[in-house]
Amino acid sequence: MDRIDLRSDTVTKPTDEMRRAMAEAEVGDDVLGDDPTTNALEERAAELLGKEAGLFVASGTMGNLVAQLAHLGRGQETIAGRQSHIVLDEAAGHAVIVGTSVRTLDDRPDGTMDLDAIRAAFRDPMDPHEPVTGLVTIENTHAHSMGRPLSVAYTAEVAGIAHERGVPLHVDGARFWNAVVALGVRASELAAPADTVTFCISKGLGCPVGSVLVGTREVIWRARRGRKLVGGGMRQAGILAAAGLVALRDGPAGMIERLAEDHANARRLAEALATMPGIVAAGDIAQPGGGPLDPGRVATNFVLFRVERERAGFLEAVKAGGVLLDGYPNGQVRAATHVGIGVAEIDRAIAAIAAALRATTPVALAGGVPN
Repeated sequence: MDRIDLRSDTVTKPTDEMRRAMAEAEVGDDVLGDDPTTNALEERAAELLGKEAGLFVASGTMGNLVAQLAHLGRGQETIAGRQSHIVLDEAAGHAVIVGTSVRTLDDRPDGTMDLDAIRAAFRDPMDPHEPVTGLVTIENTHAHSMGRPLSVAYTAEVAGIAHERGVPLHVDGARFWNAVVALGVRASELAAPADTVTFCISKGLGCPVGSVLVGTREVIWRARRGRKLVGGGMRQAGILAAAGLVALRDGPAGMIERLAEDHANARRLAEALATMPGIVAAGDIAQPGGGPLDPGRVATNFVLFRVERERAGFLEAVKAGGVLLDGYPNGQVRAATHVGIGVAEIDRAIAAIAAALRATTPVALAGGVPN
């Protein structure tokens, strides 16, 4: 029996239709602007998000990196959440490659940063001791809050603060489409306040590789130069972009609407976990304060929790039962639903987790210390 892999939504495999589209893709040299399939994907992404232009890149990390290269000068500073992907999970590319610093703010349980804290975080551009604030970023969905979607209203408020101070807003939208579906809004509406947005096609949309950055033509041109700088020119990239065109089709023919199934499956899993002795809340911003897991916090495709067990042993026991879960920061466990995971797979996962809890020795979790 195949393993059920809930470690991440990056483990998805391309559909048969994607594979056919990739095999038949018309291609050219994308660095020279001659790849028609890549051009079509960039145009489609820009159209859906209401922006002027798009840029196909190898990953969400690269999308965020070239956005920073487009927006920032060396020595400037970005305002970002302390637990955002740009801060925690991108190998300090902002410092190593862009040559900038990050001023981090606390992330709240709903994935937002306090608006007054954002206002107060701007540096004094007249003080030669301080870096100059050049960018504000938010992450949507916000991974460490259990994949919470950030609203149009909040995005607009943050953009308003940034624009009042003359700096752009970048949205790290690795799971932007999960937010769109969860909020029930148009992609263009959610993207409208931001100057740039990047989204992954290699996560919930099921493509094998890639992300797209969208924004104005001027900014995207600067980002294109940045992509070349970091070695992201992929030549006949249309072979990869073809899968993205399949994913971004309207209606049931595409991969966007089906994200609602992932969200429902995540909630089903969380509701079952909440009844199991030994499963507790994440104890981090995903659900601060500990106590029982609250399934009501599951809004997209992430379930974060902790176990009153030695975590490594628990994960091995679940693996022995045919299910893979992710050891997440701060002693947490993550289950991420995605294409290929249906109700039957969720029910098998529930059974495997319950069996692993019975097979492992209870351990008290004291003071929120990771196990």
